[in-house]
Amino acid sequence: MSKLIILGASNAIPTLESENTHMVLVGTNRMVLVDCGSNPILRLEKAGLDFNNLTDVIVTHFHPDHVSGLPLLLLDMWLMGRKRSLNIYGLHHTLDRVEDLMGFYGWADWPHFFPVCFNRLPLDGMEPFLECPDFNITGSPVHHLIPTIGLRVDFKDSGQALAYSSDTEPCEQVVHLAAGVDVLIHEAAGASLGHSSAAQAGEIAARAEAAALYLIHYPTGRFADDDLVAQAKSQFQGRIALARDFMTLDFSGNNK
Repeated sequence: MSKLIILGASNAIPTLESENTHMVLVGTNRMVLVDCGSNPILRLEKAGLDFNNLTDVIVTHFHPDHVSGLPLLLLDMWLMGRKRSLNIYGLHHTLDRVEDLMGFYGWADWPHFFPVCFNRLPLDGMEPFLECPDFNITGSPVHHLIPTIGLRVDFKDSGQALAYSSDTEPCEQVVHLAAGVDVLIHEAAGASLGHSSAAQAGEIAARAEAAALYLIHYPTGRFADDDLVAQAKSQFQGRIALARDFMTLDFSGNNK
């Protein structure tokens, strides 16, 4: 059974109730963390998952709310005796900076550190980059302030598909990534340079002919907008919901 757990749904400003946007994809033999804000170990444990079972990390772009937890994740894995390798995926722009960041921490001098395999993805077109018995993951560049990728996950057993916009303005690349998906998870930080409003997310979902839209990376706490779902409904007639921290989407056949 494959499932996606939202570990955080907030935009760059978290609250006590909602962390920065990141999520984990769980299959029978792969556990894939998508972005790494906050303290991912605590979020995974709260979701009932053992962080030592992580096989892969995808970093969509190098902004603090999406990557700041990665050094702590690697440090704690090492301190707790991890031996097996960890795969990290991202664009050249992203992973070059991740390696520089870890270099500032002097991780090359941490004794008996487990293997970390950096997998650099091309910046042009849709590129499949992770395949396992449960699902295939494809990445595509989207339109943010810095080089950023969105994702598509095709689930083999159920035939379902999921797309995640990451941080982006409305763009054709997300329409292509999300074509015919069962679930589109689209950011709704607000219409501004590099971001999208809820209504714009709804328009993308409609153009992609997605079955359901989950809004994510939206303002929370005192900045919250209670009308986001209604705004998206003005453009999209399918099922719409706000992504919430620790919400689970089941891709064995039933999304809830």
